[in-house]
Amino acid sequence: MKKLCAVFLLASALTVFSQTNTLTVDDLMQSAQQWANENLDDSVVRALQNADQDKVRQFFDSLQKDMQGDYVIDLAQLRDTAQTILPLLENYEETAPYAAWLKTRMDYLDTANELRLRIAPPKLVPGQPPPPPVNPPPQEIREIWVKKISTRPMPDEAKPYVSRLKPIFSAQKVPSQLVWIAEVESSFDPEARSPAGAAGLFQLMPETAKNYGLRTWPFDQRLEPEPSARAAAAYLGKLHDKFKDWRLAIAAYNAGEGTVQTLLKKHKATTYDGIADYLPAETQMYVPKVEATLMKREGMTLAELPRS
Repeated sequence: MKKLCAVFLLASALTVFSQTNTLTVDDLMQSAQQWANENLDDSVVRALQNADQDKVRQFFDSLQKDMQGDYVIDLAQLRDTAQTILPLLENYEETAPYAAWLKTRMDYLDTANELRLRIAPPKLVPGQPPPPPVNPPPQEIREIWVKKISTRPMPDEAKPYVSRLKPIFSAQKVPSQLVWIAEVESSFDPEARSPAGAAGLFQLMPETAKNYGLRTWPFDQRLEPEPSARAAAAYLGKLHDKFKDWRLAIAAYNAGEGTVQTLLKKHKATTYDGIADYLPAETQMYVPKVEATLMKREGMTLAELPRS
């Protein structure tokens, strides 16, 4: 499917070139990339049956909104729908990369549901709107993730990659243990793609990939394990140099360094726990899941990691 798309993109761009005969190579690549951005995702979704297309689009819209929202327990409301959507995506080659991405996020929805059951509902005051939900403290979320991951075996898909990719992290002077971010991001599926545009083992966004020397067209290097690992490690190293703390660096990897920097300044905080309640719901789940995975696979917390 990917090769076919790449060929079609190139053919489309070459058609434009033959008509004008004035385009540069950069123009050619930009034209093809614009076509991809405007058409590729819809063409992938069209692989589904008509009755499923709207359901999938609406689900991804809702999931994106709630993951970027303020409250982790809001994710629980999407759990049942996700369980219905996942088999639909797995049934088609074109949508399988999105299924791989969603499968790793099912944990977030399950954990949000556990937290929803733990947290007492807010007290209602007659004549007033219900108060917003309350985020559980970071330590409570960490405890749930440690328990959830503690009995989880290493994914079979990890075996071909961990020993190959750890030296790449070390070469970037980043702890090799952080290779396990790929389990959280993609369950070590290099084909995984998010609806927001991230791709590969380490779910790099296109702009981040380009900043660290990767091509995204005509062949996407984010889908190649070694280049993807090199870019992810370099980015993590930069984030740690900026924030001097691995929890904050991991939060920035997920939410963006601008988001983390703004929250630290706004709340006069210096630690992850000082801003955790204000981070996007996805990030509140992501950081403790990374740490719990690291504890299970390497026996150490993020605080115990060295810089290199």
